[in-house]
Amino acid sequence: MSKTVKTLAVAASVAAAVTAATTHTAAAMDKEKCYGVSLAGKNDCAAGPGTTCAGTSKVDYQGNAWTLVDAGTCAEIELPAMADGSMRKGSLEALDRDLPA
Repeated sequence: MSKTVKTLAVAASVAAAVTAATTHTAAAMDKEKCYGVSLAGKNDCAAGPGTTCAGTSKVDYQGNAWTLVDAGTCAEIELPAMADGSMRKGSLEALDRDLPA
């Protein structure tokens, strides 16, 4: 294989890697962390003290556990009302509701 062909192959590999990284970053930018919307054990991360990460939330709609959702949809996700009848909504920040006992 000639030196020119090797150089072109390396350049193509680098270009493909940059394109893949850019596509992945753009997809991640279309998502946001939404607290208080995941079911028990279905969170993406940050399930509060005493937990590790993904899949560690203890109760449904745990306020300090988040899930990635489409950007701009967090507060619009329909959730069941709490036991006292008040409405639940997702939040871009951790909530103090529905925490495990």
